[in-house]
Amino acid sequence: MTDQHPFPPLAAEAAVTGLDALLADAATGPLRLLPGTSGLRCTAALAGRPVAVVRRGAGVVAELARIGLGRSRVAPAPDDARYADPAWTTNPFLRRLAQAHLAASTAADALVTDAALAPDDDARVRTAVAGLAGLLAPSSTPLHPQVWRAAVETGGASTVQGVRRLLADVATASVPGAGGGAFEVGADVAATPGAVVLRTPVVELVQYLPQTELVHDVPLLVVPPVLNRHYVADLAPGRSVVEHLVRAGVQVFALSWRNPLADHADWDLDTYARAVLDAVDAAEHIARTPRSSLMAFGAGATLTAMLLAHLAATGAQDRVATVTLAGAVLGVRQAPRDAAAAVAASERAGHLDARPLLAELAWRAPDALLWPQAVRAYLCGAEPAASEALFWLGDTTRLPAGLHRDLVDVATRAALAVPGAAGLLGTPLDLAKVDRDCYLVAGAADPVTPWRDAWAATCLLGGACRFVLAAGGQVASLVSPPGGADVRFRAVDGAHGDPDRRLASAAEHPGSWWEDHVAWLTARSGPLHDAPPELGGRGLHALAPAPGQYVQQR
Repeated sequence: MTDQHPFPPLAAEAAVTGLDALLADAATGPLRLLPGTSGLRCTAALAGRPVAVVRRGAGVVAELARIGLGRSRVAPAPDDARYADPAWTTNPFLRRLAQAHLAASTAADALVTDAALAPDDDARVRTAVAGLAGLLAPSSTPLHPQVWRAAVETGGASTVQGVRRLLADVATASVPGAGGGAFEVGADVAATPGAVVLRTPVVELVQYLPQTELVHDVPLLVVPPVLNRHYVADLAPGRSVVEHLVRAGVQVFALSWRNPLADHADWDLDTYARAVLDAVDAAEHIARTPRSSLMAFGAGATLTAMLLAHLAATGAQDRVATVTLAGAVLGVRQAPRDAAAAVAASERAGHLDARPLLAELAWRAPDALLWPQAVRAYLCGAEPAASEALFWLGDTTRLPAGLHRDLVDVATRAALAVPGAAGLLGTPLDLAKVDRDCYLVAGAADPVTPWRDAWAATCLLGGACRFVLAAGGQVASLVSPPGGADVRFRAVDGAHGDPDRRLASAAEHPGSWWEDHVAWLTARSGPLHDAPPELGGRGLHALAPAPGQYVQQR
């Protein structure tokens, strides 16, 4: 098999988003993305604009004629990985196929624009059109030149291997490239040295080994997503936020959720909030300090914001020095119909299985996450492209029915946007009472969580907010080590008002927001002192090497 990759793994990695953003869509999976009534409204709108339809149709016919004569100037974009193989431009037949597909898909997208639909209908129809266009692309079929090369080089064995892999993935509801055996947890990913210093029925607390002689007084506790593992913050050596912070003299702890079973169906927001409080108590006890900082991801950020509001209501928020929220959306309303179906399904099972959401995510970004991986795995019979981010995405956890119900309820009612509408641990919540300094990070090209929705959190929290918009999708923007390709960000202090105007006037910084965050965090993390000689202490001793037992549970 040739070493030439038809689709680079980074093209898929850029579209990876944590599955927490799809909690309310779990009942219907990718079927929810069918246009449905939105498609009917699009058809009706175009029926009322026959001139536009005829104009687009005539344009396609004319362009196809030019393509047939070899006079068309239609060409794939330079970053279009589907047509990166040189054969798509050097072979006359393949070039015409690619041009015809691009012309037709461009016209279909233009027709959606002509329909002038409401935003929700427009987004749903465009998603369906993009999925169909990807399905019909010649690059998604056995016509792909790499497929033929593989078949010739392996004597047809690639086809047999591809069919076997397809059947295996269908049986396990897997998406090609997400998961698999390319990496080992604790060696290739989640590899920063440390130890488990606390284990409860809900969570393990990992303390990371200091790598500097001096450390800052205030420790940092990482609160991970709830449908993917904690090592999004410790992805791989050189690509680990945790590693970067430890090397900057920050004392870092991280939660690792237990993978719940049906017996844990009653675990809810209060259960997880108590687990976070237990971890905060332990981190402060070990670090011998009355305060700690929090860094949260995905739905873990929702949980953290609610916990901060609880501490504010009970007069205890002074124990939190700072909070960093990454990939967080607070106060955004989701579709009640989809949410109710998803909650009903998890209540019947006792938990929500995140694996079907992989297909949902793939259909939201099919040209990056679906068709390229399918061609490589199923048509070329090759191992899916190796990527730590894709491996992490496929390393899902279950979600207790109680927590799923509570998170969907908060999102559906936009309860965090209304003081007193949500509660935690018996306390009505008001995010405006949270006056901690906050660092908010969002991805500029996240296909699921629009960064403007993340910006809305700056209007809800009462503290001083620094909003950072980083290049890439959600995970690509979070896993942004210094020195990486195309790494840049914009930052706004005192974030409020119109997000487009504020970000447009903000300078673009070359380099990684990790360095900006370290400077912001360490300025608020107290004085330096000698690093502790051992992990744990004061009765909380090391129980097992990092990354612990819970991350290995399937």
